[in-house]
Amino acid sequence: MKKIILLGYMGCGKSTIAQNLSKTTKIPFLDLDKCIEKRAELSISEIFEQHGEVYFRKLEHEVFVELLQSSENSIIGLGGGTPCYANNHELLKRDDVVSIYLKASIDTLYNRLVHNKSKRPLIANMDEEEMRAFIAKHLFDRSFYYNHAQYKVSVDDKTVEETVQDILEVLA
Repeated sequence: MKKIILLGYMGCGKSTIAQNLSKTTKIPFLDLDKCIEKRAELSISEIFEQHGEVYFRKLEHEVFVELLQSSENSIIGLGGGTPCYANNHELLKRDDVVSIYLKASIDTLYNRLVHNKSKRPLIANMDEEEMRAFIAKHLFDRSFYYNHAQYKVSVDDKTVEETVQDILEVLA
């Protein structure tokens, strides 16, 4: 059964777009981070605090593989770092997967993240200049992994509906 995987940097719209795509296609949406929290019975930040990043990345990989092995159709929204660890980027190329990188410019990401950065532990305490530099460096570091996706859909200057339409065209 096909899995539709949405990936990209925090703030690119993975969850929002996946929820709308799910409504349109009637395919259930699974947020990988929420699945990890349910398994661990801890929030992502609690997992990091109590067990560290290595433990989190191992758990993230296990849960991702389980979601891929499920016989159900699903739309899976990855965490921003998921493709960059445990060779998860190789899983984006499977035959039973359609992987889509929701590509956003530094400006788009900055403008989206600056308003709710308190909810994002990685950037919560940064000033505007630090945040912009952090996003730019992170995007550069992660682009190798993100670009393993089978398709790229730009989200810059687009509404959620327009992006969903672009994804539906990829899936057609």
